[in-house]
Amino acid sequence: MRILVSGASIAGPVLAYWLTRYGFDVTVVERAPALRKTGGHAVDLFRPAMEITERMGVLPRVEALATGTTRMTLYREGARRPVRVDLAKIFQATSDRHVEVMRDDLSEIYYDAGRDDVEYLFGDSVTAISPDGEVTFEHAPPRRFDVVVGADGLHSNVRRLVFGEEAGLTKFIGAYLAVLSLPDPLGLDGETVMHLGPGRTTGIYSARHLDEARAVFLFRRDQELDYHHRDVPRQKQLLRAAFAGLHPQVDGWLAELDGPGPFYFDSITQLRLDTWSRGRVTLVGDAGYCPGPAVGGSTSLAVLGAYVLAGELAAAGGDHERAFAAYEREMGELVRQSRAFAAGAARSLIPASRMGVWALARGGQLVTALPAGVSRALAKLNTGGVRMHDSMRVKDYAVTPVG
Repeated sequence: MRILVSGASIAGPVLAYWLTRYGFDVTVVERAPALRKTGGHAVDLFRPAMEITERMGVLPRVEALATGTTRMTLYREGARRPVRVDLAKIFQATSDRHVEVMRDDLSEIYYDAGRDDVEYLFGDSVTAISPDGEVTFEHAPPRRFDVVVGADGLHSNVRRLVFGEEAGLTKFIGAYLAVLSLPDPLGLDGETVMHLGPGRTTGIYSARHLDEARAVFLFRRDQELDYHHRDVPRQKQLLRAAFAGLHPQVDGWLAELDGPGPFYFDSITQLRLDTWSRGRVTLVGDAGYCPGPAVGGSTSLAVLGAYVLAGELAAAGGDHERAFAAYEREMGELVRQSRAFAAGAARSLIPASRMGVWALARGGQLVTALPAGVSRALAKLNTGGVRMHDSMRVKDYAVTPVG
């Protein structure tokens, strides 16, 4: 059985790995000419994704490339003194198994795990998909596949071809995210430096194995901004305007927008599809159910979704209709919970008022002051909140490989 996966970031390589283990013939097509090295940002793997990563045999490599960030210095706009926060305690409170790793590193690890058994077509993309599985590409000759999976992110090409344009399928949840790669100006060593003001949050961090740093910017807007997702000069203009005057240190980070470092900018937007499958085509990860970049645990959700989709296809013996229905049943409630969590997280991480800024900083102080066991015990009382991702279970798929 031949399966095409579009996208080679996180969900695509994980899905390809498990599909080949179940005996499927897998091709992954990726628009970029090679694995993307766009600077990326740190992502979180919570307990379910950690368990799946362990089953893939690559957990030691992921842990070896963890960012190593354990503490935060937080500056409130207008306040004289910074707040010191123990990030290790916060991570321990939110998850029993957790690692923070750079997205580009994680993508490469998952790719390496299955690359010998998967056909990768780099520098190409899908242009059409017929109901009988005939797929045409920008460059490669047409081929027929039994199943096509879109794992190509929030602005999915496969989703556009099958479900239509994004309008009507997405919900803007009132915030924007930008990430900039830049030289490490502070000699960061396991530390994140944050600046908080009403409606805007920014921070800089690095990783143990990186020479450069990442500056992350989050800011609120009631209405969506007018720009195209590929218009980088306009995006940089909007970012400068959003963070003007917050702090001289932040002005220095913004000055690096004129430098050569990779840059990312996008709205924090949720996908709101009632179904992620149509005919022979289904979607996985951000392409199908993005809860919101940076605020909804989308990386862990993508890893879990890829694992579940592969398992259900194998359990159904390749019957895609039965497998897709089971996949959506398994993931449906988790996706709805993630959407709700992301909306709340966006409000919390980007407070709208000075009181909200004070409350966020004070909350970090309180967790730091509490014994780790107490903060972890309190967090476990709220599986729908900060412990929501840890509450997701990983199903066992004891299936016979498809012949």
